[in-house]
Amino acid sequence: MSSEKTLRPSGIDVTRRSLLKTGVGATALGVIGAPALVRTANAQSKFDWKRFNGEQIDVMLVKNPRSDLLQAAEKEFTELTGIKVSSEQIPEQQQRQKAMIEYSSGRPTFDVTMLALHVQKRLSYKGKWTEDLRPFINNPEMTNPEFDFADFGKAGLSFATQADGVMNTLPHFVDFWMLYYNKEMFQQKGVEYPKSMDDIVAAAAKLNDPSKGVAGFVSRGLKNANIPVWTSWLLGQGLETIDPATGKLNTDGAEAIWAAELYRKLNKDYAPPGTIGFNWNECQTTFMQGRAAMWLDGIGFATPLEDPKSSKIVGKVGYGITPPGPKAHHSAIFADGMGISQASKKKGAAWYYIQFMVGKKHQLAMLKAGAGSPARMSPFNDPEGTKSSIFAKDYFDCMSGSGKIGRPGLPQIIPVTEFRDIFGVALTNTLSGADPAAELKKATEAFKPVLDKSEQG
Repeated sequence: MSSEKTLRPSGIDVTRRSLLKTGVGATALGVIGAPALVRTANAQSKFDWKRFNGEQIDVMLVKNPRSDLLQAAEKEFTELTGIKVSSEQIPEQQQRQKAMIEYSSGRPTFDVTMLALHVQKRLSYKGKWTEDLRPFINNPEMTNPEFDFADFGKAGLSFATQADGVMNTLPHFVDFWMLYYNKEMFQQKGVEYPKSMDDIVAAAAKLNDPSKGVAGFVSRGLKNANIPVWTSWLLGQGLETIDPATGKLNTDGAEAIWAAELYRKLNKDYAPPGTIGFNWNECQTTFMQGRAAMWLDGIGFATPLEDPKSSKIVGKVGYGITPPGPKAHHSAIFADGMGISQASKKKGAAWYYIQFMVGKKHQLAMLKAGAGSPARMSPFNDPEGTKSSIFAKDYFDCMSGSGKIGRPGLPQIIPVTEFRDIFGVALTNTLSGADPAAELKKATEAFKPVLDKSEQG
């Protein structure tokens, strides 16, 4: 059967208004549920996994443990559907460049691609890279009755949904920023887990011991990479760097300056020497060698910490939800999603691949393998998710708890890279003695015309 037939929603009205009523486009309405049409139509489903038997699709993935799991599941997928898969893992930065080049050419060589939604969400939509998936989701002949759209968490779906309700990806992985802490160090010094962002500073001061080569705190100091540290603190003021509703920059006001001062104090007074050049990998190495008491970063970096071959702190790691700030309690979140190339001639087979790979079974496999936090909620409620895990209970509690308070850690704009570069330099300059207020004002003035230009046309 031709893939073109899959583009017709079989009489199902997939309008923005109807989906907003059911929550797909309304990220502020609490937990996003399955469209009512899916629930009723699937009761009489004519779905057939063999519908695209004999087709072959090409998939471009990002190189990471989650993609290893996807490739390992390809054989099962082919046996179920008869669809052959040719996939490739590419390192993150090169993969993003390849996506930009090929989509811009209008002739991408892949049918399915992994997108970093915290960077490519708006870019992919403006460039018309990937298909709106709502017609597929709402077509009972195209979506497995057991798909259970309502199982996706709000955090991931918010990332996958554009401002007008279009869903041009489905979330696969959500990374929550949280606070790793060395439980042994905390116990030895009689320090409790911080109950606020100000408490993080107090704890860092007590735990900082340069004479023993132990820093009270470590986080990214390297320009560009350091932005999520600052935005994590700003979320504690209840603000994102760019207001998602108004487009207003919140980058040089009192709250932004407070967050920059917190960034500077922790990274200047209580971090290891050389932190100005630290990215996540230097922070990870420092922490797992027992040279830092706390580390703010994504929970997706946890697995090596529990590996006795590389870590000196196995069994000593605490996984804590980012403490609240003065005005709000949020965890900065990042996400990856899967999309179908608009130029693909095998959209039906591509949709079968996506719904299979983000199904409950394979999302559970991600959690069991310690490969990160799945976009679905059911794995956290499944005993298999924690069975034989290398992680303690607080790891899973941290993920599920962070998911309930997640907000984007980067602005959802097209020039995300320019934003990270300009403000990253400003933050790094504060570690060398520059005034946070002056640096943020200068960065805001430099970035505003970039943002304004990107919003035109």
